[in-house]
Amino acid sequence: MTPCFNEILEMVETLSAEEQTDLMNIVRYRQIERRRQEIADNIARSKTEYRDGNVFRGTLEEIMSELMK
Repeated sequence: MTPCFNEILEMVETLSAEEQTDLMNIVRYRQIERRRQEIADNIARSKTEYRDGNVFRGTLEEIMSELMK
């Protein structure tokens, strides 16, 4: 069974101040790495779409006109 959020908070409270700081640093690092991977995935997908010709290019007016279709 997965602990609920409040149970996790209670478990964190049992850690020393140093352990809590380490935990916060680890969680933050993992968030940064996850976001970095999302950005890399978006770049790869965009490159593929561009290479395959699936990217619309034009002026703002042309883009707005295309979106309104």
